[in-house]
Amino acid sequence: MKTKIENIALFDQMNQSLTQTSLLFDETGILDVGEHVNHQDTDHVISGEGLTGVPGLIDSHVHLSMDGNPDPFRERVENLEADDAYKAMRNATKQLESGVVTVRNVGSKYNVDIALRNAIAKGLVDGPRIAASGEPIVMTGGHAHSMAIEADGVDEVRKAARKQLKSGADLLKLMATGGVMTPGVDPNSPQLGEDELRAASVEATHAGKITAAHAQGIDGIKNTIRAGITTVEHGIYLDDEAIEMMLEYGTYLVPTLVAPYNIVEHGLDAGIPEYAVEKSKRVMARHQESFYKAYQAGVKIAAGTDAGTPFNFHGKFVKELELMVDNGMSPGDVLRSATLTAAQAMKIDAQTGSLEVGKACDLLIVEGNPLEDMASLRNVVAVYKEGQCLFNQKESSPSRTT
Repeated sequence: MKTKIENIALFDQMNQSLTQTSLLFDETGILDVGEHVNHQDTDHVISGEGLTGVPGLIDSHVHLSMDGNPDPFRERVENLEADDAYKAMRNATKQLESGVVTVRNVGSKYNVDIALRNAIAKGLVDGPRIAASGEPIVMTGGHAHSMAIEADGVDEVRKAARKQLKSGADLLKLMATGGVMTPGVDPNSPQLGEDELRAASVEATHAGKITAAHAQGIDGIKNTIRAGITTVEHGIYLDDEAIEMMLEYGTYLVPTLVAPYNIVEHGLDAGIPEYAVEKSKRVMARHQESFYKAYQAGVKIAAGTDAGTPFNFHGKFVKELELMVDNGMSPGDVLRSATLTAAQAMKIDAQTGSLEVGKACDLLIVEGNPLEDMASLRNVVAVYKEGQCLFNQKESSPSRTT
């Protein structure tokens, strides 16, 4: 069924502005863009008057089987596979209804994200497009080991990588440093070494897949970059050398500013473990400084939230985008980081990330102008994935059939 949206303000990636125009699409993709679309006959017409359209958002760092519990790793130990699966499905729905049409899930026990991705692809349930890593690969006792495959040395990491690829992973997730949410480890401390990270990177490359590494401390960040990993997750302690290396290697940064922000904001009184609060307070300012320096230097940044960590709820992507603006990134660059740049990091930019002829019609329609106020992205009117309207706020629906 062909649908056209008339006279809507669409986000222009090149000029980072809104252009009043019209859009024609069906389930095969975007068919045409421009005012001349108004004169074409279609099955369904939507008035876009007073509304803004942006590409379906992409959250590059989520954990669908975690739901913002104050101590998610402790809860993770107690969960059955079915518990994680039900949570993942519910959280995927929250993401879609908020306008996030694609997520990169970077860690789920039992590979439930891979199973959910397959169920969505088969049409068994509705949900966002999922790039799934399944279980991360960590050193014995490493960060997030309760949800991961523990592996030590090049041979074990290579085998773990091949196991995940065999299981259908779209990407490999590795832990290059300690982290905030694991007791007894330091975010600055290296974990998987450069040779181990490279072994996984090579296996992923051979399979045509991408990689992501949790890397907070500077030594682990540099190991990650030299190993050829696609994205540095968090990047808390970046220095000038690491930034230059990222530019040289083409490494992407996924900052997740909102993760420590929420831990500090809610604190001990909300039930967050003391070690997590203390570490978050210690790293938050440095994290924000690193983000700004990387942005100013021209590092490629893909927006991601780390959704599922304490009080970091699924469907709340906009807070991360607001923090990116607050910490020096232009609103246009923020929108690009949450759409086209994220798609490029995932190597799906031929399919999605911008509203261009030939790409899938992944579209978020909102009231307001996100270039003036990022909070307007919360004013969701409708969400389209591959030309299908999967969420429509009925009380403000602009649809009319002709």
